[in-house]
Amino acid sequence: MPPLALVTAGPSAIGHTLVTALAGAGYDIGFTHLGATEAAGRLVEAVGGLGRRAKAWESDASDAAQVAAFHAEAADWAGAAPSVMVNNAGIQTWSSLLDLSVDRWDAVMATNLRGTFLNTQAAARAMIAAGQGGSIITLGSGCNKLAFPKLVDYTASKGGIEQFTKVAAVELGPHAIRVNCIAPGAIATERTAAEAGDYSATWARVTPLRRVGTPQDLAGPLLFLISDAAAFVTGQTLWVDGGVFSQANWPYET
Repeated sequence: MPPLALVTAGPSAIGHTLVTALAGAGYDIGFTHLGATEAAGRLVEAVGGLGRRAKAWESDASDAAQVAAFHAEAADWAGAAPSVMVNNAGIQTWSSLLDLSVDRWDAVMATNLRGTFLNTQAAARAMIAAGQGGSIITLGSGCNKLAFPKLVDYTASKGGIEQFTKVAAVELGPHAIRVNCIAPGAIATERTAAEAGDYSATWARVTPLRRVGTPQDLAGPLLFLISDAAAFVTGQTLWVDGGVFSQANWPYET
């Protein structure tokens, strides 16, 4: 029986890449979406083309009842507890601290931080009940490390995710469950392109590798962290940013 991987927000640009990478590595996939039925269907077909099974659930990552239903139904469908959980769901608000509404703060915290907690907890409980270990991945950001102006809710949520990853790794380690965070830098997607007309060129200028990242750049780190090659790696954040968040705000030409 193929191992089961669960992914939140599967049809997103990054999610689609991670789902197909997992399928290529031999996993059957259960994934969630919100109102993206057509994209979810295309993703199921893409996984089928790789010789694996996939099923989509419409589920809000921040809703405890919906998360519980997703995990229970996915386990029934697959006939197994998950071996891998990828917490990919995330949203953000462009707003200054002084202008940010309470509703938007709550929405971002609910999806990003509460959603990561709920899905991690559900997956870990299932892994432990099945008497197996596993690998849980959270998605961070460069703002785990640095302050991003006008992204106060997103920055706070991603900083929280990194600390949550460490605590989860410590508590779940005795159960042979590893928990690690992937922190992307500037990744070119349809969503990020809307931030600026020259998003790729803007970020390439300040990134040491002199290019913007793509969702595919995250597939290798994911496959490494869930593999036996990372069997002694837990509680860590892997920066996939082309070096941009390792450099100082340097005033001289380099």
